[in-house]
Amino acid sequence: MTTCLGLQRGERLVVVTDTGREAIGHRFFQAGRDLGAEAVLVTMPELEADGQEPPAAVAAAMAAAQVVVAPTTWSLTHTAARRRACEAGARMATMPGITEDMLEEGAIAADYEAVRRLSEAVARVLDGGRSVRLITGDGRQLVLDISGRRAIASTGVYRDPGRWGNLPSGEAYLAPVEGSARGELVVNGSVSGLGVLREPLLLRIEDGRIAAAEGPDADRLLALLDQSPQGRMVAELGIGTNEAARLTGNVLEDEKVYGTVHIAFGSNVGFGGTIEAGIHIDAVILRPRLYVDDMLVVGDGRVYA
Repeated sequence: MTTCLGLQRGERLVVVTDTGREAIGHRFFQAGRDLGAEAVLVTMPELEADGQEPPAAVAAAMAAAQVVVAPTTWSLTHTAARRRACEAGARMATMPGITEDMLEEGAIAADYEAVRRLSEAVARVLDGGRSVRLITGDGRQLVLDISGRRAIASTGVYRDPGRWGNLPSGEAYLAPVEGSARGELVVNGSVSGLGVLREPLLLRIEDGRIAAAEGPDADRLLALLDQSPQGRMVAELGIGTNEAARLTGNVLEDEKVYGTVHIAFGSNVGFGGTIEAGIHIDAVILRPRLYVDDMLVVGDGRVYA
C-alpha cells in the first residue's frame, strides 16, 4: 500500500472484492484504515470471466476513489470500469485470483526497483519494433505486427494519478495490430481459468483469430473464449520480468514469471487496441524464443533488453 501505491493519510481508498476473496479484501481495507486512509470495502458477487464489467455501483465507487485495490476472483484490469476510474485520476492495483500465499511469497516479494528497470527496458524494445516472431514448442512460429503500438511497462509501482496495473506485477506488454497474428502457437504453461496445463495446447491462428485448437484442454479453452464473438481474437503480447514469480496456475503470477511470454485473447481496448470482447484470457508459454524484428528479446529462459 505504501511502496507500490503510495497511499497517504486522508486519501479515499476503495477496496473492491468479491465473495470468493472477501477475507483478503478485508485485510487491505484494514491496512488502509491503519494508514489513515478514508477506506471503503465493496464486496460484490463473483463475476464469471476475466474482463467482465462489475456492477454499476461498484464502478461508481471506483471512479470516486483516489486509490483502488481490487483483490477479486476474476480480473477487472481490462474493463471500462477500470478505465473510467483511472481517467478520473485513481491509482489502481488489480489482483485477480490473489491468494493468501501470494500475499507473502513469490512475485509480491520481488525487488520492485529491479522489476521496474527491466520492464521499462523491454517496453522500449517493443516500442521500437515493427514485427514479432514467437517460436514455441518444436519450432512452430507465430508472427505479429506491432508497428505503431505502444508498450506498457507494468512495474508494480503506481504512485501517480491515473497509473494502474497488476499486483504482484512485472511485465511489458502491448496490443498487436488486430488481424495481423498468423501461424501456430504451443502453450505449455498455464491459461487463465484453466490453471497449469496437463499437456500443451496447439493453437492455429489465422487473421488474428484462433481458427483451431488441439490438446486435452482445447474444448475448455474455446468454451471460455466463445462466450464472446470476439473472444478468440489475439489481444495481447506480454513478456514476464519478475524473477521472484512462480508458475502456480494463477495467471496473475504466472504471466509475470521471468523469461516467459504470454498471448492473450479477447479485449484490448483498455491498452491501445480496438477489441472490446468483455473477456480477456491469458495463455502463458514457458521457454519460448521471441524476436522483435531481428533482435532476440527472450530465449533460454532469459530476457535480453
